[in-house]
Amino acid sequence: MEVSALVWWLTIAGIAGLLAFDFIFHVRKAHIPTLAEAARWSTLYVGIALLFGVGVWAFGGATMGTEYFAGYITEKALSVDNLFVFLIIVTSFKVPRADQQKVLLFGIVFSLIARTGFIFLGAALINSFAWVFYFFGLILLITAGNLLRPEGEDSHSADNVMIRVAKRFLHTSDTYDGDKLFTIKDGKRALTPMLLVMVAIGGTDILFALDSIPAIFGLTQNVYLVFTATAFSLLGLRQLYFLIDGLLDRLIYLSYGLAAILGFIGVKLILHALAENNLPFINDGEHVPVVEISTVLSLAVILGALTVTVIASLASAKGRAQNSVSAARRHATEYLDVEKDVALREEIFADLLAEEAQLRKLPEEYRARIREEEKLMALLARAHAAHDSLERDAPSR
Repeated sequence: MEVSALVWWLTIAGIAGLLAFDFIFHVRKAHIPTLAEAARWSTLYVGIALLFGVGVWAFGGATMGTEYFAGYITEKALSVDNLFVFLIIVTSFKVPRADQQKVLLFGIVFSLIARTGFIFLGAALINSFAWVFYFFGLILLITAGNLLRPEGEDSHSADNVMIRVAKRFLHTSDTYDGDKLFTIKDGKRALTPMLLVMVAIGGTDILFALDSIPAIFGLTQNVYLVFTATAFSLLGLRQLYFLIDGLLDRLIYLSYGLAAILGFIGVKLILHALAENNLPFINDGEHVPVVEISTVLSLAVILGALTVTVIASLASAKGRAQNSVSAARRHATEYLDVEKDVALREEIFADLLAEEAQLRKLPEEYRARIREEEKLMALLARAHAAHDSLERDAPSR
């Protein structure tokens, strides 16, 4: 089905309007969104995406509708996985909680612009070279294999090449100045960490697109559906970050589910490439008779893989242990970073004590592993020592 230029422009205007609304009414004034606020707006954006899918189904038919929903769900799942890296970056740069919304919105806008470029580049390659499906399929299979490898929290570095170049050749500040991108340091105009963290998120998002775009092209080659499914999966990602921040570490099997999905789509792409084959060294340049995977089956596999991995993660004792460890680490780090706000420090320390109580309730096998994590134990010890020091100094203040 051909999509008219008018529909394209109306869609782009609608997405741009949603981003502008998000900035003007939520992000421009720095604040920490409540759980209710994050849940309300996350539900709204997901609802808009689903209603759009219903419209695609109604006006474009069942095939287009199925392709849109398969693409949207896959891209949404991949975007949730990307939130892990965003969390590491904002933690590494110690971005104030109230200013994290602006950083995330920048990441979403940059991601949408970059992926739009990749989408049109991918479409042009597909239209010109049938062998591109082999290439996309291989990328997804390699990515799926990488997701199966165990990796720790330190495996993602916020200090990428772009950041190192900026720090070396540009005048930078080590402290934030509200949510400003520039400040005055030693009488000179300097970049703040706020700009550097935006550069870090923008740089890493280019890497995210390397598996995201081939994955959705494996489900549909309709450029309009690829663009809209990608765009709607990114809209609301900022609210989702604050909504599931405490659950991100709990989804310990999500990488396995994503590996299964990307591997499945990779096989689907290679089968399609074989069916359209024109490479002379494969079957003498003739099409290879293979059974291609339908979009309906793809959608069923995607939903099934995500459902199994999420339920397994939430029901897992290992997931509960990892969630408590990550929360304790996060609260200890936040406590040490907060210097002046006494009330906030006490609130964070109370949360830390609650997480430590949960750690003590874990089975001995998990508690033994936690005690072997020297960095974590040292971090908790520093937080308690800092709190004890404040308690001793309290009467004198």
